[in-house]
Amino acid sequence: MTDRAPQPVDRQLPTEESRDLLALVREIAQREIRPRAAEEEDAGWFPREVFTLLSDAGLLGLPYPGEYGGGEQPYEVYLQVLEELAAARLTVGLGVSVHSLACHGLAGYGTKEQQAAHLPAMLGGGLLGAYCLSEPAAGSDAASLTTRAVRDGDDWVITGTKAWITHGGVADFYTVLARTGVEGPKGITAFLVPGDAAGLTAAVPEKKMGMKGSPTAQLHFDGVRVPDSRRIGEEGQGFSIALAALDAGRLGIAACAIGVAQAALDEALTYALDRKQFGHPIADFQGLRFMLADMATKIEAGRALYLAAARLRDAGKPFSRQAAMAKLFCTDAAMAVTTDAVQILGGYGYTADFPVERLMREAKVLQIVEGTNQIQRMVIARHLAGPETR
Repeated sequence: MTDRAPQPVDRQLPTEESRDLLALVREIAQREIRPRAAEEEDAGWFPREVFTLLSDAGLLGLPYPGEYGGGEQPYEVYLQVLEELAAARLTVGLGVSVHSLACHGLAGYGTKEQQAAHLPAMLGGGLLGAYCLSEPAAGSDAASLTTRAVRDGDDWVITGTKAWITHGGVADFYTVLARTGVEGPKGITAFLVPGDAAGLTAAVPEKKMGMKGSPTAQLHFDGVRVPDSRRIGEEGQGFSIALAALDAGRLGIAACAIGVAQAALDEALTYALDRKQFGHPIADFQGLRFMLADMATKIEAGRALYLAAARLRDAGKPFSRQAAMAKLFCTDAAMAVTTDAVQILGGYGYTADFPVERLMREAKVLQIVEGTNQIQRMVIARHLAGPETR
């Protein structure tokens, strides 16, 4: 075995506390997540106990206020935690990102009373969240959603179907976007719905190409009743809440993508240094050396892009365009890097004996979730050239 195996990512972190935090995350990933990732993904096993461990360690509420149990970490740090978790197992890294997305509405738009009542359990009390925006006929065109919430006294009654919900059926709470008024984006309101609400059921999880350990399911709302005290923000404010959450969530997807790509590069590099053909390690051959160089460059560029966007967010500056760019570039890079990793391993790369085939299958979904990469290009173009005139 070569002694030139890949080293941990050399991260530029703002404080000693954040350096200690990343060291803790690496330790948990190496001890509790990575060793079982392949077996549990193959079996379709959802690692709920890992999320409980992460909650106990204070890692499920990192970017949120300390007064409610959050970690008060800047996005610059939080995203690098996601990258480390995703490199160990995407089901976990993406799951933490989705949980953070589900907390975003209440943390950013809830009343002080709502935040005090719910956020401590959501951020550090062992609960796991999910985010309900997409529907069977409302994916990229989310403003056309038809799930409806009707006022009934001090309650709202929600009826409809949500689709492609990560943690669907296993989450303890759902941030749900439902129509309460006119058609279009101005008629949508956000609600915090308990996972055990009467009338809320989950369909059988989708059978997916990758991320088999992460349940993705439709949710059916059959007259689900929630009190007005669980409405987040004002009536009709839900779509703007959703868009703000998605800007932050896209950075989470970008970080997860770079984690997957880094894991693939590490596997490919270790293999290329170890594997000998014609009397030499295959890493000695220029064709493979150039592939490894290109893979590493894509990863470094993607990491720099998502961190630049995160620092804008941390500074309170607009970052929507940069978030779309980061999501677009990082997920395309992950698809390219994982594909090249399979190629470097050759026939072995195509087998389940090595993790690169799983990483390639997982990378694909990152080009789709939280706004396809075609949607990201539309967002970027609108920032550059304004809305379409057609």
